[in-house]
Amino acid sequence: MSPRRLALASALLALTLTSTAFAQGLVPTDFFNAPIDSSAPSAIEANTLTFDSVNNIITASGDVVLSQSGYTLTGQNLVYNRATGNLKFVGDVTILDPSGNLAEMVDLDVTGGMKQAFINSLTITSYDGARITADSVDYDAALRTLMERATYAPCGDCIDDAGRRIGWSVNASRITYDAEDGSVALEQPTLSILGIPVAWLPYLWLPDTSANTVANVRTPIYDYSEKTGHTLVVPYAAYSSRWTDIILTPTFMSRQGFLLGAEWLQRFDNGSFQIKASGLYQFDQSAFSFTEAQRDWRGAVQTSGEFTPIDDWTVGWSYVAFTDAAYLPDYRLTTAKSSVNQVYATHLTDDTFFDVRLQQFNLLGDVTAASQGQQGKALPVVRFEHVEELGPDAGRVEISGRLLGVHRDLDSQTTVNGVPYRFGYAGNKQHLSLQAGLQRQWIGAGGFVATPYLGGRGDIAYYDGTSAALPGATTLWSATPIAAMDVRFPMAANDGSTVHLIEPIGQLVYRGSNTTAVGITNDDAQSFVFDDTNLFSYNRFSGGDRQETGLRANVGGRYQANFADGGYFEVIAGQSFQLAGSNAFAAADPAQTGVGAGMSATASYAVLGAYASFTEGLTLGGKLQVDTATPQITRTGLGVGYSKAGYAATVDYGFLAANASVGTLKDQHEIGGTITIPVAEYWSLSSNASWDLAGNSWLQVGGGVTYDDGYLVIGANANRTGPTHSSPDATTVTATFRIKAPAGLNLGYQGAVPLTLPGF
Repeated sequence: MSPRRLALASALLALTLTSTAFAQGLVPTDFFNAPIDSSAPSAIEANTLTFDSVNNIITASGDVVLSQSGYTLTGQNLVYNRATGNLKFVGDVTILDPSGNLAEMVDLDVTGGMKQAFINSLTITSYDGARITADSVDYDAALRTLMERATYAPCGDCIDDAGRRIGWSVNASRITYDAEDGSVALEQPTLSILGIPVAWLPYLWLPDTSANTVANVRTPIYDYSEKTGHTLVVPYAAYSSRWTDIILTPTFMSRQGFLLGAEWLQRFDNGSFQIKASGLYQFDQSAFSFTEAQRDWRGAVQTSGEFTPIDDWTVGWSYVAFTDAAYLPDYRLTTAKSSVNQVYATHLTDDTFFDVRLQQFNLLGDVTAASQGQQGKALPVVRFEHVEELGPDAGRVEISGRLLGVHRDLDSQTTVNGVPYRFGYAGNKQHLSLQAGLQRQWIGAGGFVATPYLGGRGDIAYYDGTSAALPGATTLWSATPIAAMDVRFPMAANDGSTVHLIEPIGQLVYRGSNTTAVGITNDDAQSFVFDDTNLFSYNRFSGGDRQETGLRANVGGRYQANFADGGYFEVIAGQSFQLAGSNAFAAADPAQTGVGAGMSATASYAVLGAYASFTEGLTLGGKLQVDTATPQITRTGLGVGYSKAGYAATVDYGFLAANASVGTLKDQHEIGGTITIPVAEYWSLSSNASWDLAGNSWLQVGGGVTYDDGYLVIGANANRTGPTHSSPDATTVTATFRIKAPAGLNLGYQGAVPLTLPGF
């Protein structure tokens, strides 16, 4: 700072903080001369407040604001030396006086009324009612007492209206709350459940105290399965900080011995990565029927990460390597049926989406290493979408593109009751598709709505012919003009208590191509069920390797009633008709996509979806698919749910008619239900059962008991599967322990400073 600026700053400081007389002359009469009343209300704000007991220094840091009597001082660090009594802003400081005059300087000694305002804001009210300020000789001892008694408890005193202990709390030698990012650091925390201390850690850092974060805190787990026996998992945080977590997970099993897991989580300002490893020496290999699981040593290594290097871009990866594909599900380390090794980059804005990935897919379970070669690798898969609004009444342009490269070592195929399914071919395939269209909505008299669409799609595909099941290398070029019209006429009526909406819907969709297998091989469009959710779709295939063709009409409607008490009833129903051109759903597909789905004939199956809630807590839903040519019900799903005052129940029914063309030789009927009944305050009993009606055999039965006071969940459940279940004749017993924080963090403090020690 120049000598002249320093002199001015010193003069301003004297005028501001000591309330000296104002010198007349060229300086305005209201220039930093308003007196400061030390008894006037004051306020201090900062991100953190730290007490250094060794050097006897209190530091307020991060956006510090000190105000009184119309004066406002701002800076980044305000340091109070209790030994010398000096209070000083360190670094850049600004002073705003009551008249709006502003001064800027570097470093500032605070005296007089402003100093007293700061000291008064650092007040501790002790348990006997005494008030101790920062310049009192007892401040140090009182502060240490608070540090020893620092507590976080989302349930407050954790005692309900009947005087019972509930919930959980954490006592720590120090709890530091960072107001900037909401994180909480706990030194030597002790977790108490229902008032009883149950666990201790040297350190714990939480990114925030939201319900999701608290629920993800690692807690002990008890489990039982026939393959592993009685299992106890005891997670331990070996090291934890704002940036790093190292967690050890020793697992003890009565049948398989000791499994050790370790996890390293590293956080950065713009992302994080995670590395997990686990393994064991198996005591009893005979517990597993899968050949590759019958080995001494089993284990896996997993890693994932995600970063936002620049705005609107996300990059990341995930990878897993294992001794055998059954290891992770066998030891309950995942419930997934597959895993994806990938690297990716994604760009997302309000009108543009771009994503590129390299992916390898692995099945999990009793899958041999040789069979993994049947899984395709996406090398690469690139997707692009952009929407351009053309302005009022001008519509919008939609542009999309996709590049899919697939490599597969072996043909992927199976047979179901004599019906062959071929899911992929050995070799290399590339498929590029581009689509663009213009869409505009017209609203006419009486609410009539017409939405025309005009566009086109182009495809280029190549397959190198490695598989002996195909005739050889193939290249395909395809162009598909697309035109569609969606018309709707919503009609509403109100009888005073209920609002009714009737909406007839009609669509004409023309796709001017006879080529449905635009990808040559079908690698990404292998699932299809015709129902109310895709009744009014222009292209119903789930991926880009297949497309609809010809001229098709979709006809139906929607009825909705909204009741005064909040209830509702909605029905969507309709049918689709192939009017001209090739019917894509009648074309042969080695993956059997669309076979038996009700779209291969000129007139499709009729579909209906119904959803309702007539009273609080009760919901109903159902789907129906009918072959109108027979007529015959081909698929049905019904569900009822109820939840109120601690009582809960669900009933689900599913039916699938026999269809030899897809290998379903018998009708499939299944019904299942769950029920939960409160038996005491916070306690409930639950049970579940499923029955195979067609096979006249039970699928699953189970039950459990749960304690839930809103902050703490403890439970135990047991399940047994039946002979026709996908995992037949298996018994599992699971214990649940989970803490919750419904209200998030609520640290108390005196004044406006988010203090690092609760209890102020």
